[in-house]
Amino acid sequence: MGLKEYWKKRKFKKTPEPKGKVVKVSKNRFVVQEHWATHYHFDFRLEMEGVLKSWAVPKGLPEKKGIKRLAVQVEDHPLDYINFQGKIPKGLYGVGTVKIFDKGNYELIDKTRDRISFKLKGKKLKGEYHLIKTKLGKNQWLLIKTK
Repeated sequence: MGLKEYWKKRKFKKTPEPKGKVVKVSKNRFVVQEHWATHYHFDFRLEMEGVLKSWAVPKGLPEKKGIKRLAVQVEDHPLDYINFQGKIPKGLYGVGTVKIFDKGNYELIDKTRDRISFKLKGKKLKGEYHLIKTKLGKNQWLLIKTK
């Protein structure tokens, strides 16, 4: 995806969000951000392919084995977003407060076009998860904790 869609949606003279750039080296980090926007949700981001691959998860990441949650893939974000916390001003895309819920590293187990398996190693979130693309919508995935 790259960052074109991310840049197109934002006015960097008005938002505290980082503009960022695509980088060539990834460190397998992740972040989960609470986002008090129009609808309260969690943003889940995996560092991959020089950007943060991102999903909005309305009910938050499952912490118990077998729980399934809807995860809607959104535009890629720059790696600088991994440390972002702050208020996005009224009238701008993503308006609301963003706060880091958890972050850490992850181990990639397997990745295909329709499935990403990984092990989170955060302060709060630990264990094996799967993101599985659904047939319901092009951006809809299921996020499942397995171990």
